[in-house]
Amino acid sequence: MDKLMLALQYPFVRYAIIVGVLIALCSSLLGVTLVLKRFSYIGDGLSHVAFGAMAIAGVLNLTNNMIVAMPITILSAILLLRTGQNAKIKGDAAIAMISVGALAFGYLIMNVFSTSANLSGDVCSTLFGSTSILTLKGTEVWLCAVLSLVVVVIFILFYNRIFAVTFDENFAKATGTKTEIYNLIIAVITAVIIVLAMNLVGSLLISALVIFPALSAMKLFKSFKSVTICSVVLSVVCALAGMIISIITGTPVGSTIVAADMVVFGICCLIGRLCEGNR
Repeated sequence: MDKLMLALQYPFVRYAIIVGVLIALCSSLLGVTLVLKRFSYIGDGLSHVAFGAMAIAGVLNLTNNMIVAMPITILSAILLLRTGQNAKIKGDAAIAMISVGALAFGYLIMNVFSTSANLSGDVCSTLFGSTSILTLKGTEVWLCAVLSLVVVVIFILFYNRIFAVTFDENFAKATGTKTEIYNLIIAVITAVIIVLAMNLVGSLLISALVIFPALSAMKLFKSFKSVTICSVVLSVVCALAGMIISIITGTPVGSTIVAADMVVFGICCLIGRLCEGNR
């Protein structure tokens, strides 16, 4: 506890916790929708695209890699949505194609135009999360806060439409809902969340922030609203717990948060089975 209180005296630690909570909140909001639409793997695919974009930003020596990563990832999300609707290329194949291609391209770029003496360390930190979450500046925190607020506001404003598109897209389209627009909104918001989460957990672990809280909440609740609220709470709690444990024990931030999500998922599975057994 003393070590934690000492760490909290430093602004960069407080910044990291704030950003971690915001990212966990945003990722869990759309997690339920992506899981129910059987499109949860999109997080993994877009994270690899963001990896490739960040490799380009690194080669160009840009101080803020979001300048490159954000637009490229958003464009990839739109392309992924359009390609997934193509009868010749199914959704899962499109994700795999873009995911593997972007990952290979990013690693190739980092090798050919390497500007670092520790290339393997840079690649590992990008894939599994890095200490950059602990070197955030005030402007970066504000940027994350603004983007997170935009994500939350959009989700609340279009909640009913997102709900309709999630459960029965054909019926929603038949009733006049412009499903293409709302699918596009979901894809763009997912891309924004992916880029924000890169520095926290790394490109290979981002899907855990999207999937685990949603699956854990589904073990406890049945309605879409209840599952979404529970998912947000669990995600924020796991992010806080993971970051606190990481600060105290010195473990990697991203891996610790994912481990916390896995433990909570196991507990929720147990509680769900006990509740079913008592009915």
